[in-house]
Amino acid sequence: MWSLIISLLLWVSLPIAIYYIYQKTIKRAKEKERKAEELLEEARKKADSLKREALLEAKEEAHRFKSEIEQSLQQQRRELSKRENRLLQEQERLERRIEALDRREKQIAAREKLIEELQAKAEQLVKQQKEELERIANLSPEEAREIILKRTEEELAQEIAQRVAEAEKRIKELSEARAREIIAGAIQKCAVDMAQEITVTTVSLPSDDVKGKIIGREGRNIRTFESLTGVDLLIDDTPEVVVISSFDPVRREIARIALEKLIIDGRIHPAKIEEMVAKARREVEDEIIRAGEEAMEKAKVMGLHPEMIRLLGRLKYRTSYGQNVLAHSLEVAFIAGQMAEELGVNANIARRAGLLHDIGKAIDEEGSHTQLGARVARRYGERDEVINAILSHHGEEEPRYIESVLVQAADALSAARPGARREMLEAYLRRLEQLEKIVSSFPGIERSFAIQAGREVRVIVKPEEVDDAQAAVLAREIAKRIEQEMEYPGQIKVVVIREKRAIEYAK
Repeated sequence: MWSLIISLLLWVSLPIAIYYIYQKTIKRAKEKERKAEELLEEARKKADSLKREALLEAKEEAHRFKSEIEQSLQQQRRELSKRENRLLQEQERLERRIEALDRREKQIAAREKLIEELQAKAEQLVKQQKEELERIANLSPEEAREIILKRTEEELAQEIAQRVAEAEKRIKELSEARAREIIAGAIQKCAVDMAQEITVTTVSLPSDDVKGKIIGREGRNIRTFESLTGVDLLIDDTPEVVVISSFDPVRREIARIALEKLIIDGRIHPAKIEEMVAKARREVEDEIIRAGEEAMEKAKVMGLHPEMIRLLGRLKYRTSYGQNVLAHSLEVAFIAGQMAEELGVNANIARRAGLLHDIGKAIDEEGSHTQLGARVARRYGERDEVINAILSHHGEEEPRYIESVLVQAADALSAARPGARREMLEAYLRRLEQLEKIVSSFPGIERSFAIQAGREVRVIVKPEEVDDAQAAVLAREIAKRIEQEMEYPGQIKVVVIREKRAIEYAK
């Protein structure tokens, strides 16, 4: 009985168990399918995200590559523009030289033509005199020829000498005009600012209380500062100012920088003074090297020895008659190089010699700066042309090279130009005043202005007193008066302006 019941229970529960297992299996399969779909969806999203990121990176890379290409093209365009400008300048220079050669050829052709005319004239005279002598006197052909030749030589010698003198005069005038043109062009293209320095430097103080700190207890701070820098500190009653005095501009600059650093720091004692002076000395030394390298770059001079660069930079702190020596050396280099290019000689050597011609002024030793400069140039392997230019620019040695002559001329031009030195500036201003005074002395003048550094004067006349024809006459009379009463380099252009104004009033 029990076995039957158990069997029935088994038969009843078995399908139920099977159904339960089946349902559970299906449920697990659906769960796995759902998870698989979620994983697939997540994978799709990641794939889309990676795709977008890759696309953005590709776009950024393309943009960066495009920018690099554009920058490279711009750089190439700039380089092409620079080369084009250089080629145009070279073409202009060659055209000027060709024009000069053409003028020279025309002069030579004219002289050859003149000689041919003289020869033809001489032959004609010989022939006429020969016939005349043979007709008048029964001389032999040999005797007649000798007489005629002697007389012809005497007549032609004077005429040829006169013609040659006239030709030489014309050539001299042309050469002088060309030389003035070259020099004027070189000066006009050169624009170097001149700095004027003195023997003292002032340092501003935040308050007068700092003066006590600078002096220190029993003067120990100021004594330390002066012994380390080699300058004199002048502390007087002038409010909030300390004066640094020294004939050595390098020491004065080191002292200025060190004192300003001490004032900013606020701690002024011997140890700090020593530290700040050392820092200032390093800064000035770096500035000297930088100034020398900049000057070398501006003058287009390469391959200088490091010690020569340092000496060149020291010229920044040197003055001569109020003219900064480094700026003067740059100006001489520019003018000498420009004249060398116009004359067709080595412009690189001319610029190099011009830049180094006053290098001896940077050496703190007794002796002529030309001898000191030549010695240091020789020590560091400079060419003989450069050494000769250094020695000869003040006439202590004869110039043996054309570059030496150009440096000598450029040095004189740089030192003597208006505004270069204090005393020249005063003479320059007096000349402008004299020029305007001469112009204003003529009747009918309303105003006058001297411009272009005194190379041109513009005159405004009263239109009711001076007509157009009188304006032309007035310009000639002013020019003649200037020639008679003034001394000036080059020429002065006189421009007379007559302006007619019609004025009405609306009421």
